[in-house]
Amino acid sequence: MVPGGGLRGSARFRVPRSPRFLLAVTAEWSQKLSDILEIARVQVLDEGRGLGTAQALECLKLPDDRLADLLALAHEVRMKWCGPEVEVEGIISLKTGGCPEDCHFCSQSGQFPSPVRAAWLDIPSLVQAAKETAATGATEFCIVAAVRGPDRRLMDQVREGVAAIREAVDINVACSLGMLTREQVEELAALGVHRYNHNLETARSHFGKVVTTHTWEERWDTCLMVREAGMELCCGGIVGMGETLEQRAEFAGQLGELAPDEVPLNFLNPRPGTPFERFPLLEGSEALKTIATFRLALPRTILRYAGGRELTLGDLGTRDGMLGGINAIIVGNYLTTLGRTAEQDLGLLADLRMPIKALSDTL
Repeated sequence: MVPGGGLRGSARFRVPRSPRFLLAVTAEWSQKLSDILEIARVQVLDEGRGLGTAQALECLKLPDDRLADLLALAHEVRMKWCGPEVEVEGIISLKTGGCPEDCHFCSQSGQFPSPVRAAWLDIPSLVQAAKETAATGATEFCIVAAVRGPDRRLMDQVREGVAAIREAVDINVACSLGMLTREQVEELAALGVHRYNHNLETARSHFGKVVTTHTWEERWDTCLMVREAGMELCCGGIVGMGETLEQRAEFAGQLGELAPDEVPLNFLNPRPGTPFERFPLLEGSEALKTIATFRLALPRTILRYAGGRELTLGDLGTRDGMLGGINAIIVGNYLTTLGRTAEQDLGLLADLRMPIKALSDTL
């Protein structure tokens, strides 16, 4: 007898006696059970549950010869849980430069000898920019200010600007104005601001090497208040700021816990005069693994191409990312750096037969 009551040697329970065969079968099943992409196919694609931090790290550590498989799975997840549509957005700076914070990647900090100088945008120019953005088919227009948080003057300008845009253009208005008080959050929600952007920037364990004038927790608190006020939350960060793969996975896990409506993925574009000006560009394969991994960690989230993709990925890599989990894009230029033209990005979406999300679907 053998354990379980079977007869040794009976046809029904006979097991091949070759040790080599047994080892091969065991190894094959062990690999299947432990392969992160097989796990993700069930957990994320079938069940809609995002990967945790440890699982995200396994994806980030996949060898380059598995990149195509990782991207393909991320695209399947995007198509199943988000659909084929792509949300298009334009951004503009209401107040540029002169920021008191020391974010080491940012040329708008007043603490660094960067070539960016403080400037304000008038309301008519803001409205014109919103009209031009809407003409591309974009459904979202984001007003950005380089500040620690808005003062009364800035809040007054935002109020005037939002009202003018809403009167002139049929487009959702988003804002990115730094850290907020609860009263400011409630005021923006009352103005009809559709979405608020406030990036965590990087993993909590790495934040102190990126910013010293405020804390990661202060950013987190603003994000929570935005969610509580009923605005959509846009929260992402920048990849390639010297973080380890472990910290990149930690960041994906922390965003998964926060569950923002949108995650913009930026890749560091080292700016002259900043502490990170000599940082190397992220390798294209690393950037693509990050895109796909974040999609697997955030299966239902709007995952948006943001700054730095032009240098890090180029045209071919940008296309690969659109087929690897990305489902939103900023068209045109960024705050202080040049982007691809709207025509290039819209042409890419047309080539990929990815429809632009209609405004009525986002209200």
